[in-house]
Amino acid sequence: MLTTLLLAAFLATGTPDKTDLKTPYEKGNGNQTATYNEAIDWYTKLDAAYDEVKMVPYGSTDAGHPLHLVIVSTDKDFDPKSIRQKDKRILLIQNGIHPGEPEGIDATMLLARDYLQDKRKRKQLDNVVLAIIPVYNIGGALNRNSHTRTNQNGPETYGFRGNARNLDLNRDYLKTDSRNAQTFHQIYRDWDPDVFMDNHTSNGADYQHVMTLIATQHNKLNPTLAGYLQGKMLPTLYEGMKKDKFPMVPYMNTIDETPDKGIVGFMESPRYATGYTALYNTIGFVPETHMLKPFDQRVKSTYKLMEHMISTVSRDAKEIGQLRAKAKQQTLTQKTYALDWKLDTTKVEQIPFLGYAAKYKPSEVSGLERLYYDRKAPYSKNINYYNTFTPTVTVEKPVAYLIPQAWREVIDRLKLNKVEMRQLQRDTTITLDTYYITDYKTGQRPYEGHYLHYGTQVETRTMPRQFLKGDYVVYLNQEANRFLVEALEPQAVDSYFNWNFFDSILMQKEYFSSYVFEDLAADILKQKPELRKQLEERKKQDPEFAKNARAQLDFVYRNSPHYEPTHQMYPVGRLMKDVKLPL
Repeated sequence: MLTTLLLAAFLATGTPDKTDLKTPYEKGNGNQTATYNEAIDWYTKLDAAYDEVKMVPYGSTDAGHPLHLVIVSTDKDFDPKSIRQKDKRILLIQNGIHPGEPEGIDATMLLARDYLQDKRKRKQLDNVVLAIIPVYNIGGALNRNSHTRTNQNGPETYGFRGNARNLDLNRDYLKTDSRNAQTFHQIYRDWDPDVFMDNHTSNGADYQHVMTLIATQHNKLNPTLAGYLQGKMLPTLYEGMKKDKFPMVPYMNTIDETPDKGIVGFMESPRYATGYTALYNTIGFVPETHMLKPFDQRVKSTYKLMEHMISTVSRDAKEIGQLRAKAKQQTLTQKTYALDWKLDTTKVEQIPFLGYAAKYKPSEVSGLERLYYDRKAPYSKNINYYNTFTPTVTVEKPVAYLIPQAWREVIDRLKLNKVEMRQLQRDTTITLDTYYITDYKTGQRPYEGHYLHYGTQVETRTMPRQFLKGDYVVYLNQEANRFLVEALEPQAVDSYFNWNFFDSILMQKEYFSSYVFEDLAADILKQKPELRKQLEERKKQDPEFAKNARAQLDFVYRNSPHYEPTHQMYPVGRLMKDVKLPL
């Protein structure tokens, strides 16, 4: 793991120098952040200096560089299975998913070193193991500049939001298009962290706070964990930051242009980091420092929040472990799952907020009114905070999903998530529930490499279907239950269907020639008087339909055996009763 220079120094002295661990940030002027190579070199040095540190190149990324995981374990145990058996908590800290928001990169380097060197802090790691992703978006970190974070106050140079494929990795957790996300899933499922932090910088309004925070939306989180998060963990973090003179507020997801009318909790679907980690009963946080605060304040506040996170997890280590075990067991037996949510505007709380007066003046560019915040007019007042969501779409969990092997892109993604799957040993006809897609909308512009579907509606039909030897059976009595439901139910916000992995079912493959089908359609109507009645009713109700001969033929065609049964048929079957299958 040692670079050539570090290895030479080690061989010359025989012992790595534990005192020479100043970070690039500390060596700078307070407005500089470590480059990707500087960060990896520094962690290589930390690894060499301490037996309690191990840096592992975990897998590939789109930039061709490996994604590293740094483990800080004071008893020198670097096996996640063994660590969990010791009832220790695992805190996963991720940095640089948006490398233009780099304070987490620098703050975590300081944190790792300090917790090894400070005896008081080190004691907190008796029952907490730190797992650190130094820089997640390596391609973006290598794409360094000084201009793309237009609204941000420092550092002098930084990385770019898009990765090597120009993907926003904080939209890629469920669809998993990037190699970065593929490797992340390996790390995440290996380490199964109890708590997850993904360090960011905000955009948006101006205000006095340096740090804002997104916590896993409590209505989405398992109720057992949500009660602890809301009732104990968050109050501890907020109180600690206040004592450190970094009073914190929830992320400024404003209702209006300014915060004065209140803010809304962030409902993170599984495309986002904490939306994904919630599927596995991990308590997740996205710290968002304020973009206009000096970089050194942003680094310090990030450091302080991570300090309080470690001390809280250490204090409540046994409780968190017990609650999470209970949540996992509840997920195994859970019968119904929510797939979409809406804000409950009747539930509101007041939170203290330190802002600046929002004012308007003529723009020097357009001459029209423009918003500005007057820092000479600070204020302190309570604002509305809406943070209650209610389900709008729910689904009953099947006993198992059956997935034809043809859908290899889906199968591969399930394997990355360590989903337990079995394969049919012979061709088999199975009666199960099958969805037909009855309606969906599609974005008119590409979004993260896809034309995303939304508002998906389905009709359920119970029918016999043939599955082939080698097709996959996925039982929902496993830890990945909730992930499977969110990925495989088409109505879910970030389902694989909505991310276009099943789009080929939406195109009809066989059609008819009108002049040929005319006589056949007439015979069908003679044999099915009820269908003739439906046709006549439709013509009465729809004048345009009544004038369109092709549309009327198509109506008959779609209600005949000639219409292909697989058009808009979702291929993943839902087995609602446990039956014996040839596995």
